[in-house]
Amino acid sequence: MIYRFCLYGFLKNQRYFAPFWILAFLDKGLSFATIGILIGFREISVALLEIPTGAVADTVGRRWAMIFSHVAYVAAFLTFGFTTSLYALFVAMFAFSIGEAFRTGTHKAIIFAWLKSQGREKEKTQIYGITRSWSQMGSAISVIIAAALVFWLENYTVIFWISAVPAALNIFNFLSYPSSLDFAGDKKPQRMEAMLSLWQATLSCFTSKNLRRPISESMAYEGMYGASKDYLQPLLQSVALAMPLFTAWENTQRTAILIAVVYAVLYVLGSFASRYSGPIALYLGNEQKAARYLWAAYGGTFALLLLGTITHWSILAIGSFIVLAVMQNIWRPILVSRVADEADEHAMATVLSVESQAKSLGVSLLAPLIGFAIDRMPTEYQLTPIAILGMAIALVALLTSPKLPSPDQAEAGSQGSDPS
Repeated sequence: MIYRFCLYGFLKNQRYFAPFWILAFLDKGLSFATIGILIGFREISVALLEIPTGAVADTVGRRWAMIFSHVAYVAAFLTFGFTTSLYALFVAMFAFSIGEAFRTGTHKAIIFAWLKSQGREKEKTQIYGITRSWSQMGSAISVIIAAALVFWLENYTVIFWISAVPAALNIFNFLSYPSSLDFAGDKKPQRMEAMLSLWQATLSCFTSKNLRRPISESMAYEGMYGASKDYLQPLLQSVALAMPLFTAWENTQRTAILIAVVYAVLYVLGSFASRYSGPIALYLGNEQKAARYLWAAYGGTFALLLLGTITHWSILAIGSFIVLAVMQNIWRPILVSRVADEADEHAMATVLSVESQAKSLGVSLLAPLIGFAIDRMPTEYQLTPIAILGMAIALVALLTSPKLPSPDQAEAGSQGSDPS
């Protein structure tokens, strides 16, 4: 099953438009502010659909929820490729949101259900990190394919169309999953049971301190990263056009080459980071301690981005985006494991969907704000709002982070509670 889980991640990340997402929208005549609104609309739609689709997955079957999500992806990718109308782009983005809402949380619940059936619950961080590493490796390969297509055809339309193919292939992968992974229990829950489960699982995310903290961290960390990561693309474009190399090539071709190199490095490093997120968490003590270290590194990396922007040292700014991507691939398995440790196994998809909803809400709030701010900044300082906001979020997270007991205190507490 792990091979099939890895295949899912590999095919899922064959999104050839991803490294050119913002450039493709700019090519369609959109401003940064409009792109931010479009991304915000996507994330709000995901947030609104996240919990009910998680409940649907827990009710009608997780495999079928994944199949439906990829049908929606195929429709979205084809529409993105065929249209230049802003209204149609919103329709395509809504279809994309349906795919995201049915997917996020659901496949992780499938993985964790399988681990539980195998008696391997303690391997959540490691196994999820391995499957995520294959996702990143898929992204590394997809960026090379995408760059070759853009270089050859000198337009961004085809990369949307081609992205529909691996999404369709993943449907056949899901059909090979055993039906026993559809539900957490031995039988399909009744409607009232499902509604009660949905309410209890959702409520626990807000009433349980142990769940509330990682979910709020997800909203901040993943929200800021998701809203800002694609601005690496116009940065690379400006660097590519300024380089006195390959001047015989068209601007689109030069941009494609640099994006291919940088994103391939980014995804390969992200793959290794994901694979070793489990050992990293163990080395740092546990998942909660690792999260605090990552928050500190997060703020420091945004500080480097600010330095690279104000000094016009583009290499430092590009390196900052790469480091942020690497850290996010360490962060994500650790965060998901923290949430899964506190969630009821029968409502796992719902709870993980709430976490993903929080992430989507963070992106939906920050993406339009960042887009408007960038539009109003001088070109050479356009990344300044991203850097300042990222530093502020990291600082708040560190200042509000609960203090963890020292090893001596933890040992004393455990001894004091020993009934013997």
